[in-house]
Amino acid sequence: MNTSRDRHPKEAKFWRSEEKRVRCQLCPHSCSITHLNRGICGVRENRENKLYSMNYGKISSVNSDPVEKKPLFHFYPGSDVFSIGSIGCTFRCLHCQNFTISMATLDELSARDVTPEEVCNMAIDNRCQGIAFTYNEPTIWHEFAYDTCKLAKERGLYTVYVSNGFIQEDPLREISTYLDAMNIDIKSFTQSFYEDICKASIQPVLDATILAHSLGIHIELTYLIIPGKNDSEEELRNFTSWCAELDVRIPIHFSRFHPDYRMEDTPPTPISTMEMAKRIGKEEGLKFIYLGNVRVPQGGDTYCPNCKTLLIKRDGFSTTVMEPRNGHCPQCGEDLYMVLSSND
Repeated sequence: MNTSRDRHPKEAKFWRSEEKRVRCQLCPHSCSITHLNRGICGVRENRENKLYSMNYGKISSVNSDPVEKKPLFHFYPGSDVFSIGSIGCTFRCLHCQNFTISMATLDELSARDVTPEEVCNMAIDNRCQGIAFTYNEPTIWHEFAYDTCKLAKERGLYTVYVSNGFIQEDPLREISTYLDAMNIDIKSFTQSFYEDICKASIQPVLDATILAHSLGIHIELTYLIIPGKNDSEEELRNFTSWCAELDVRIPIHFSRFHPDYRMEDTPPTPISTMEMAKRIGKEEGLKFIYLGNVRVPQGGDTYCPNCKTLLIKRDGFSTTVMEPRNGHCPQCGEDLYMVLSSND
């Protein structure tokens, strides 16, 4: 069987030479990589003092999903998105639900080789309105994602990242031209959690979230509530207060934890904690708060925050869009921070 070193990789963007090393400048780890070694992500390799993207066009997972599954509730609600994933990640989260691909290496898993044109064709053939880079961390797929997003826009498709938000400023600015939406997973609101659970840092994630929003990318945030780890009332208030300072309209998805990977001894999130998080978010002024991975009455429905009109009814991933118009409430005109179609 051929390994990734037997294939023809694509020269990477965002790096600089440092004598016998290269310094990757895609994510905030800023890995210094020696010859024939790779960075933390496992997919960017130094070959004779040049950095190469070893995962260009290599797909491990594909599926047609409701866009609500990303989750994106205020971006093309009710549409289907063609979801693709590769291999590797910049984080090492102990609770990762997709560890079979995010923690794997290119040499361990077989991956299908595709072109940006083929991805766009598959999305259209599957009657999807857009393409989502998801399942593993999409930012490490930058070169392929950039080429695919650019072509997708030419083909009339929207583009989505489901990301941990761990990306440097220059690559985020570059892809923002062709990236329509991001769901960014804020793992916690403490540096200690990011260090202990994710092997990363929180500030670059917050900085990238602020930058993405300022660049006009549609943003929604997910916060997985893990009992005993990031579920205190103080931390949830700090998180929601920060969200409110950024933009009270940004949808927040509080997600229920289920034991997985190396945290199988941690219990699921109590419903009472989920409801506490929603209450705190409302007290901090957030307009759109959703509860995920759990069925609670109206937990996924969208109401106008001003006149309380029911605008979108959700049952699981089944979505009934009432009549929001041009991203505004049809009854009172409230701005819903919502993208309904390219014509809105």
